[in-house]
Amino acid sequence: MPEAPLGGAAALPSPVRPRAALDALLLRGGLWVAAAVLAVGLVLPLATLLLRAFEDQAGQFVGLANFAAYVTTPALLGAAWNSAWTAALTTLVVVPTAFLYAYALTRSCMPLKGLFRAIMLIPVLAPSLLPALALIYLFGNQGMLRGLLMGESIYGPIGIVIAQCFYCFPHAAIILAVALSTTDARLYEAAEALRAGRLRIFATVTLPGARYGLVSAAVVVFTLVVTDFGIPKVIGGQFPVLATDVYKQVVGLQDFNMGAVVGIVLLLPAVGAFLLDRWAQGKRAATLSGRAVAYVPRPRRGRDLPLLGLCLGVAAVLVGILAIAVWGSLIRFWPYTLSLTLDNYDFARFDATGWDSLLVSVRMAALAALLGSVLVFCTAWLLERGTPPSRLGGAVRFAATLPLAVPGLVLGLAFILFFNHPANPLGFVYGTLAILVLNCVVHFYTVAHLTAVTAIRQLDPEFEAVSASLKVPAWVTFGRVTVPICLPAILDIAVYLFVNTMTTVSAVIFLYGPDTKPASVAVVHMDEAGQASAAAAMAVCILGVTLSAKLLQVATGGLVERATQRWRRRV
Repeated sequence: MPEAPLGGAAALPSPVRPRAALDALLLRGGLWVAAAVLAVGLVLPLATLLLRAFEDQAGQFVGLANFAAYVTTPALLGAAWNSAWTAALTTLVVVPTAFLYAYALTRSCMPLKGLFRAIMLIPVLAPSLLPALALIYLFGNQGMLRGLLMGESIYGPIGIVIAQCFYCFPHAAIILAVALSTTDARLYEAAEALRAGRLRIFATVTLPGARYGLVSAAVVVFTLVVTDFGIPKVIGGQFPVLATDVYKQVVGLQDFNMGAVVGIVLLLPAVGAFLLDRWAQGKRAATLSGRAVAYVPRPRRGRDLPLLGLCLGVAAVLVGILAIAVWGSLIRFWPYTLSLTLDNYDFARFDATGWDSLLVSVRMAALAALLGSVLVFCTAWLLERGTPPSRLGGAVRFAATLPLAVPGLVLGLAFILFFNHPANPLGFVYGTLAILVLNCVVHFYTVAHLTAVTAIRQLDPEFEAVSASLKVPAWVTFGRVTVPICLPAILDIAVYLFVNTMTTVSAVIFLYGPDTKPASVAVVHMDEAGQASAAAAMAVCILGVTLSAKLLQVATGGLVERATQRWRRRV
């Protein structure tokens, strides 16, 4: 039998090398696909918006002439000031209230914590227009409690601030609950050993430990108020803010150049808030220690009862506003005929699209959840484990965090300017469901991306190392190991995208077509037509869909966890 050639041992791995090269090529190609989606859905539209701000109606470069016109227009500057001070006032009201609410959930032994956590999330599941409609029933010109305003009108800054407090409260409370739950119990033990009083401990231990959470909560609330469109559109009356000014310039005046300028002005506080929030997150992470001990509160009636009263009051307001909106959707003819009816849910009487707008929103949200979850998780895995660090990966990572600083109205306006450009071969998607889905996925990309990255970083890198040593393709490891382990996080991402796509107004107000009007836009149009009860009915339907999605997640979450997370349990 002839002997094997000397080079035979070295030649054995040769069939594996093409496979490894093919894997690397596929992974690199996947990263390029993600980069292309983010470029088309974010980078190029924003670049088009920026260029349009320096052009006139004929497309000629005019430098800073549009910005000079903006600065010299008192009405536009007034809108910027109105956005700033209403956002600041809302922040001053929401953040302390949310801090006490989160403190009650994390640092007390009061009962019904689970119920209060669930009630806290109600505004997240509802469109921002719902509290504005409820306030009109309460304090409008024919409202039941209009006398409490002592002659002031709810249509203006008062209504905007009250509605924004309802809308922004859960966002601040969630952030602060996380900040307060990561405290090191050893600090409190040391303070008690030094015989420090409760107020001193609160001032020297609790507040410093949560200060970066407070900064993040304040930044989030301020940004949400400045960039929100639905609430000032419904209840703002003649009180101008930046978000409604963008809508007026584009839809009312068809002045896309000035709309681009206002959009950039609207983008500046969002970018500044984003940078400040990133700084706060980095500082907060640096305060955690590997030797930290979890804080477990002890019962104390003098603390628990007042906090329980606070939570009952806040929960009553949240549930009350929701109940008023539901009641308003059942009124036959406000304010003259208050008998109850289901006629307001016959949407074909009030809007040409009828129930189709709700079906459009469900399809749009389902596609955004499905396609967005796949895109977000695969991209996060490619960045963290699939490909080595590179310039392309760095660019994709930066683009993935950028949407958090881009308001929905700005992104929607950028989509108009980019996809309607005569030289753009993708112009055919304008007015279709595809552009709505792409806009929503990009708009809510960052939070979903950070969720996926957090889940992937919790996995041991040895999974990929062992698979590589066994010559198992990376995509096989991804499908058999990474996806099953991270399935709960993927489910969270899908529900997050679904809920936010269902409730958003600002991101899609410029982009729908005759056959693709979302339900949130139908609410705006019904309210503009004076059909407040029908608008409330559509908002309640949106809430019903998002609540059903959340309950479905809760119902299936246990099954998913038992099927994919059994390995975490100790025998």
